[in-house]
Amino acid sequence: MSTQLSFTERLDLVRRSMKHFDIQAFIVPHEDEHLGEYTAPADERLAWLTGFTGSAGIAVILNEQAALFVDGRYTVQARQQVASENFIFLHLIQDPCTDWLCKQLPAGSRIGIDARLHSLEWYRKAEAQFAAHQLTLHSLAENPIDQHWADRPVASKAPARLFPEAVAGESSQSKRQRIAAQLRNNAADALLLTQNESINWLLNIRGSDIPSLPVVNAFAVLYSNAALELFIDPSRLDCQFNTHTGNDVSVYPADRLSEVLQRIGEDKLHVWLDSANTNAACGLQLQQSGAQLLDQPDPCLLAKACKNDIEISGMLEAHRKDAIAVCQFLAWLDQATTEGLQSDEAQLAEKLECFRQLQTGYLEPSFATISALGPNAALPHYNFRNAPPRTFGQEGVSLVDSGGHYDEGTTDITRTVCVGEVSDETRRLFTLVMKGHIALSKAIFPKGTCGMQLDVLARLPLWQAGFNYDHGTGHGVGHVLSVHEGPQRISPKGSTTALEAGMVLSNEPGYYREGAFGIRCENLVVVEPVAETGEIERYAFRNLTLVPFDKRLLLPELLTGEEKQWWNEYHNTVFQVLAPSLKSQELLWLEQATAAI
Repeated sequence: MSTQLSFTERLDLVRRSMKHFDIQAFIVPHEDEHLGEYTAPADERLAWLTGFTGSAGIAVILNEQAALFVDGRYTVQARQQVASENFIFLHLIQDPCTDWLCKQLPAGSRIGIDARLHSLEWYRKAEAQFAAHQLTLHSLAENPIDQHWADRPVASKAPARLFPEAVAGESSQSKRQRIAAQLRNNAADALLLTQNESINWLLNIRGSDIPSLPVVNAFAVLYSNAALELFIDPSRLDCQFNTHTGNDVSVYPADRLSEVLQRIGEDKLHVWLDSANTNAACGLQLQQSGAQLLDQPDPCLLAKACKNDIEISGMLEAHRKDAIAVCQFLAWLDQATTEGLQSDEAQLAEKLECFRQLQTGYLEPSFATISALGPNAALPHYNFRNAPPRTFGQEGVSLVDSGGHYDEGTTDITRTVCVGEVSDETRRLFTLVMKGHIALSKAIFPKGTCGMQLDVLARLPLWQAGFNYDHGTGHGVGHVLSVHEGPQRISPKGSTTALEAGMVLSNEPGYYREGAFGIRCENLVVVEPVAETGEIERYAFRNLTLVPFDKRLLLPELLTGEEKQWWNEYHNTVFQVLAPSLKSQELLWLEQATAAI
């Protein structure tokens, strides 16, 4: 981030460009041209302009004022990072930026965007809404931020990593043939892919272009005959790439994409694209050059979400390694607490990262660790990097939400642990959260069930006691890809995609008391068929995460017999899997942490 210009100066420069382009508003999203959750440093335009570093947000710049739109996860962070004299703060969902613009601008105003950074779906809706208010949407030839970002980081040129079939469980050629068959069945000639996760999955490649997301940035077009055109700097692919993917993959520099899209349009091809995940610039060029667009969900999403047996084996191994690291951390934390630990939230996160780095095949964190003490844990997406980290020893509960990418798989785990004196009220709420976690973990459900139908199981114990939590219960997790993966979710307003065998999701109910403490208990689970016979096909969850929950925070008398059985069986499994890998004090800690209640 630049130290040469103040944020006020940056705003002034953008407004100068707005006058040049004759626009009265400019919209700046967090996303890059691949529209993923995570972006590379070179694409952090929203952070450059505002100082806000959250993973979801939009800034809108007018001639005389500016607004930053964030959701409930980032309300506190936005006010910590962004100067209120430059921006007003509005809610991303409750007060959409397009609604706000329609109220602010007079008829005839021109609204500028970088069409590469917005989805085609968003563009279509925004254009129609603005037209109804006599406003017009304009795709700018150059992004005003790019014009003025003098010390912009250089985009990564690191080589792509070939992801072995022995880990992927299926060759790239087989995957492309599977997806191409879907194209033919839907009378599509080609599939446009702009999201990195789909492209990296389809070609069995990985990379390091984006922190916490092990992908290379690229674009691709897959044809109905299973041939694929990949748009990436060819120097980033080694001589084994063609052997790895098969000979029907052609590689072009990224700047050739526009030329190919123009040719596809002129050939009047029927192009499948996912307007929610395809940037508007690509979609509009195809449409304007004559292509027939088939707007349907990216077929790679569901295929990628349903892991094969080899991928699941890899996830199990990654979770075994991760559990060793987390247990070593928790054993150290208990010992350090007893000895009067002098530390803070940041140092706890660093210590956990050190233990993960000891594991073979560890690549990087799967997201920025949330390390929260006391009242900070009441913020589900608290970030200790935005203010002085809270020091250890002031309260009784620590919440650590973290994860890692390994050669074999991806992890995500939250543990709430006792680090001091806690009240029976805190223990009661922890126990209610655990009752919900157990209920969801034990669920057996018919084929065709979606996550939205299961969400109530995790909330019911809290609801019955008059409590709730304001986030989803579970998100999908990728295989050495994004830690947040669709289309599967467990949420009151979640996806209607049915849960299928091989899908990996989180199970993470929680409770948050503002100004006091927060609780979250998270495991990853995989959907598996139920072996027992019956009249209907059924699924159940298998736990991937193997780390003890803190029984010092539990009130066992509030658990039913079945819940106690689940608790004891889970912790017995944890001990059996991890005991061979731990020694001395760490093994003693594991014995005590997994002892039956």
